[in-house]
Amino acid sequence: MSARKIVMRTFRGLQWGPVALVTVYVLLGWDYPILWNTLPLLLAYLLIAVVNRWGGGAPDHPRRAREPVEVDPPVTGRWSALNSPADRTPSHGTHAYGQTYAIDVVAEPEPGARPGFSVLWPPARRPDAFPAFGAPLRAVADATVVRVSDGQRDHLSRASLPGLLYLMLVEGSVREMSGVHRIVGNHLVLDLGDGTYAAYAHVRRGSFTVREGDRVRAGQVLARCGNSGNSSEPHLHFQLMDGPDPDTARGVPFTWRGLGVPRGGEVFDAPEPTPAAPEPAPAAPA
Repeated sequence: MSARKIVMRTFRGLQWGPVALVTVYVLLGWDYPILWNTLPLLLAYLLIAVVNRWGGGAPDHPRRAREPVEVDPPVTGRWSALNSPADRTPSHGTHAYGQTYAIDVVAEPEPGARPGFSVLWPPARRPDAFPAFGAPLRAVADATVVRVSDGQRDHLSRASLPGLLYLMLVEGSVREMSGVHRIVGNHLVLDLGDGTYAAYAHVRRGSFTVREGDRVRAGQVLARCGNSGNSSEPHLHFQLMDGPDPDTARGVPFTWRGLGVPRGGEVFDAPEPTPAAPEPAPAAPA
């Protein structure tokens, strides 16, 4: 196990400390001292601060700058970008989980096809109400599948004021303390070579068409877009990283061939992949 992995697991263990202490005190009917309740949290964030300052930036700080890696878009059709690194880095407000240059995209097949944000009603919608749900996710390059994680449910949307508050104040915190797999949901990681890995998060449960160890071609369908993990609505969270484990990897900048990096709110059309040329037949023996 790497040092960065140990740091992240220790960090989460310290975060669970206050939860355990409060639970014990409440069940026993005791008054609990605020200092002892908050001490594990203070130690958790002190750990991250010390590691970032003297530990080479691990685990949630980017390495030295790299040139953007050009890859194909992971989707086809008409989509809209959100939380884009073209607007800011880190794009999601944190370097953790290799997210420095991550991007979220939602399907926009036509104006009005995607349900908008609701203030109060409905508080939640089924994932199939969104056009992104079930959309094919494609390999961005010829690659090897190094991680496939499935089994988490596609939950209702959180695209309302009550749903978003619940996601931010309750669900998001629990998922954070439960580990990276609860954040990214069902996910897939490709090894693109040269120390670069592509991660696809919030994948639809049971939609994977590949297994770990498979070789895939650029444009090949890998899975379907879903709403698993820490997600407010069905969408694809895509990022490049310098390692296969999002828990310890650092982000790598990307650019999509023919599109660049769409800005937040920008609608873009990703073309269908060009069919790969058939491999030549072996020559007949003389």
